[in-house]
Amino acid sequence: MTSAAAQDRSLSRSMVASATGVVASESVLASQVGARILECGGNAVDAAVAMNAMLGLVAPMNDGIGGDLFALIHQARDGRLYGLNASGPAPAALTIDFLQRRRIDEMPARGIHSVTVPGAVAGWEQLLRRYGSKGFAELLAPAIAYAERGFPISDIVHAYWRDSADILREDAATAAIFLPGGRAPHIGELVTNPGLAWTYREIARHGRDAFYSGEVASRILATVARHGGAMRAEDLARYEPEWVDPISTSYRGWRVFELPPNGQGVAVLEMLNIMERFALGGMGHNSARALHIMIESKKLAYADMLRYVGDPLFAEVPLAGLCSKDFAATRARLIDPAKANCRVPAGVPPGAGTNHGTTYLAVADRHGNMVSLIQSNFASVGFGSGLAVEGAGFVLQNRGALFTLEAGHPNALAGGKRPLHTIIPAFMEGEGQRIAFGIMGAWNQAQAHAQFVANLVDFRLDIQGALDAPRFSKDTFDGCDVNLEARIPEAARGELAALGHEIILRGDFSSTLMGAGQAVARDVARGMNFGASDPRKDGAAVTELLPFA
Repeated sequence: MTSAAAQDRSLSRSMVASATGVVASESVLASQVGARILECGGNAVDAAVAMNAMLGLVAPMNDGIGGDLFALIHQARDGRLYGLNASGPAPAALTIDFLQRRRIDEMPARGIHSVTVPGAVAGWEQLLRRYGSKGFAELLAPAIAYAERGFPISDIVHAYWRDSADILREDAATAAIFLPGGRAPHIGELVTNPGLAWTYREIARHGRDAFYSGEVASRILATVARHGGAMRAEDLARYEPEWVDPISTSYRGWRVFELPPNGQGVAVLEMLNIMERFALGGMGHNSARALHIMIESKKLAYADMLRYVGDPLFAEVPLAGLCSKDFAATRARLIDPAKANCRVPAGVPPGAGTNHGTTYLAVADRHGNMVSLIQSNFASVGFGSGLAVEGAGFVLQNRGALFTLEAGHPNALAGGKRPLHTIIPAFMEGEGQRIAFGIMGAWNQAQAHAQFVANLVDFRLDIQGALDAPRFSKDTFDGCDVNLEARIPEAARGELAALGHEIILRGDFSSTLMGAGQAVARDVARGMNFGASDPRKDGAAVTELLPFA
């Protein structure tokens, strides 16, 4: 007989537990591919690359080889965490002056002038060269097979595809690939992508060179030339990802890791440092008091991130100051427990001068290696830039849209410069556990990471509960507006409104604004892995099967 405790649950599903490997992604197919790679002797990095390739096929609006990639890799053999920044720069000729000569006064949101050099394939190559055990031919084989034979369209992918149809129709080459029969595919319809199968075969044969100087590069450059873009052969040929040291902060006995700028991970750390000044655990999960503190912390951390973060190769980012506990203490004093702040200026951290559609997957293998990987075209509605590479089966990202044309700003457009990035993988460890996690969704990500950490640490949820829990998301930077999922209690919503928060009520599980995450955890002492997958997407956590006759 089922116990009352088992019946009265608020989780969408249970965590997946495994003494072998476990993977989590937004696609069941991609997760099955990752588990199969582990079963065939691959490690966490091998599985992550194979899953990412499959995701580029089955969710092409969110991610693909026309986009960028970031990863955190925990290596069991030395116990260290490594960071990879595979985000590409603006073409050398794409400058503020270049756009102004074309009477463009704001950074385009899509189209050819929003396109930056794609970093994903070079990122794959670096991951495999340094930590992988298998080659491109084996890891891309599942995605090639499904690209040629067809994959079924899932519910949420269909919704994004349908909402993008009008933008896809604006370019004939893009429509030919992604609007088969002149329309977005229906739920359950089998879709092929022979162009992407060709591209993956080229990468399987020739590695990264196929993409950056070979036949794929030629098709990219032909597409750029047809639309009057600035990218040239040397922009692709010279690109290399960057290995970086993760940044971190402590949070009530845990250590939380993010990647350094040009990403927004520093905002997670500052937000957590501010939140740590308040006893959230005693306020109650989803209480108005706790939510108010987190929302106000978000405003402060994001104001600082927008003011100071850019490509550190071009701008001096006061990273130590933004991450410092003392700076967080000064910012925390600006939070009024009785009133929402509708306009939050940036602070002045120590070291500050005066010049200034995404997918996530996580893998833990049986040996204790873990990967936290995020990859994106940026805009999911519209498929990144809205421009596909003719004959190659993928779209080009619109990451350049995040640049500003404000001269002198740390994130001002410049040739060869990487934009401020929204996509961030994360990792945390404490209480005998290591957790790789991420939550997609543009500017939602840093605030969602902080909520995930609070759910685990302050409110003692497991990784599935921390993903399931209702979230807030403030998608603007000024004002008192804030999006709340409808599962947040009505009483708490009323109290927040009384504090001055302008509540925009969303659905129970709002993937568009709240994003969707995946997580894997390892109990270090027991050697047991766990996986969790956000119900806001179509995916699943899947375990590696033991060999059996």
